Amino acid sequence: MSEKEDLAKQKAEAAARAKAVALARKQAKAEAAEKPEVEMDIAKQKAAAAAKAKAAALAKKQAKEAAEKPEGEVGIAKQKAAAAAKAKAAALAKKQAKEEAGEKPEVEMDITKQKAAAAAKAKAAALAKKQAKEAGEKPEVDMDIAKQKAAAKAKAAALAKKQAKEAAEKPEGEVGIAKQKAAAAAKVKAAAAAKAKAAAAVKNRTAAQESEEADTPSEISPNQSKLDQIVSAIESHVGQGALLENYINRLSKDVPTLVAKPDTYFSIAKFLRYDEQLDFSYLSELHGTDFESHMEIYVHLHSFKMNQSVALKVKLDRDTPVIPSLVPLWSGANWPECEAYDLLGINFYEHPDLKRILLGEDWKGYPLRKDYEPYDVEV
Repeated sequence: MSEKEDLAKQKAEAAARAKAVALARKQAKAEAAEKPEVEMDIAKQKAAAAAKAKAAALAKKQAKEAAEKPEGEVGIAKQKAAAAAKAKAAALAKKQAKEEAGEKPEVEMDITKQKAAAAAKAKAAALAKKQAKEAGEKPEVDMDIAKQKAAAKAKAAALAKKQAKEAAEKPEGEVGIAKQKAAAAAKVKAAAAAKAKAAAAVKNRTAAQESEEADTPSEISPNQSKLDQIVSAIESHVGQGALLENYINRLSKDVPTLVAKPDTYFSIAKFLRYDEQLDFSYLSELHGTDFESHMEIYVHLHSFKMNQSVALKVKLDRDTPVIPSLVPLWSGANWPECEAYDLLGINFYEHPDLKRILLGEDWKGYPLRKDYEPYDVEV
């Protein structure tokens, strides 16, 4: 037998002996809880003797097999034997642990748990070391992204833990109140954001409209020539300065609008009614309005000859709103003037029968005035 084979034989025998001694020690320890002290010594001796005998037989068998095999086969056989021994030892340890789990005292169970925990820690440490090693090979950009993700996860976990802790420490009522407050705050914040967004949209839309209007050249109204004709005729027959102003009302179908003075109101109306060229023979509307700073009468006239409408307006003092009646010119002004008198208190002098037509004569106040207060609040 060569020196190499002899050395391998000695190593195998030493390993077998160590394994046998460890197994015998473990079995002796397991049996110690159930046997008396004298029996334990005998059992230990027997177990040790059996282990020695088994180890010697195993070593002899392995040496014999190794002597008969070539050098390459010896190496393979050693590897197979080592793998088989490991598998057998693992199976045996697993079986013994299972059997002893129900028989071990509480202290031994704690030791087992501690060993398991230590093994888990070692495994985790090895895994962390492996990951750190792999991370060391990653490009710098990947490392930064991984760090950022890890930091974000850690921050989120810490925040969730803190919130859970705070919620756990609060009574149930306080938790509900806190939730309600948080929901209310979120609603207020959302409403404020929506309001700001709407205001910004309106502002942008208004700015766009103003820009569009500024860019769009003003168009001449198709009724401008007729307004000029009417104004020229009034200034020629009634007098210069009879009108306070005149304009095209873009918001009312481009109607030519005349604003008369209180002392020229009736004269202008009479001219519009009886002038052969103008001939505004039809009064379609008359009403009054309270603007708080003053009262205003609005009269809408139409000329079938010109196929044109015109608006005549006059501003009155709010405290003493008095103006001539148009009933002598247009009988259709009768009831509209009575209505303006009934609801606004405008006095049309020379009206043939000015009276309240909607409310009784004993009614207090004028309902269409902005400062009207009911005399009887329950009515």
